[in-house]
Amino acid sequence: MTAFLKKYETFMVTVLMVMMALILFLATVDLAWIILESVTTPPYLYISVDRLLELFGQFMLVIIGVELLETIMRTYMAHREYRHEVVMSVAIIAIARKVIILDIKEVDTFALLGIAAIILALTVGFFFMKKASSMPSVPPTPPEDKSQ
Repeated sequence: MTAFLKKYETFMVTVLMVMMALILFLATVDLAWIILESVTTPPYLYISVDRLLELFGQFMLVIIGVELLETIMRTYMAHREYRHEVVMSVAIIAIARKVIILDIKEVDTFALLGIAAIILALTVGFFFMKKASSMPSVPPTPPEDKSQ
């Protein structure tokens, strides 16, 4: 039963990877279309600030998708393990995307404070994970022999 579940899990991850690759391809084509459309319509070679923010958001979304796809391929398919550092870095990239496309005029103070708290929590968590992974592993000391 365990062997069947492992094969099923591998199949599902493969299907998800193919679907993610397809979505990334379509998102990249959409991004290229938006850029082409923006520079070929009057006024030519001009992109408004609102359109730039939309393009940056789309670009960051594609980058996050690529990072997720690479994470799945590199960590799970190759090593059969999940890497929490990669998940944290993807989360940091995702919140950075949110900050980049954020229109500060339309966001209330509590939302900004919440985003700041998320950034702080992710950064501190990432720092502690990196610090913990760089610490040498100390094997447990055997108990002292009191019979002597």
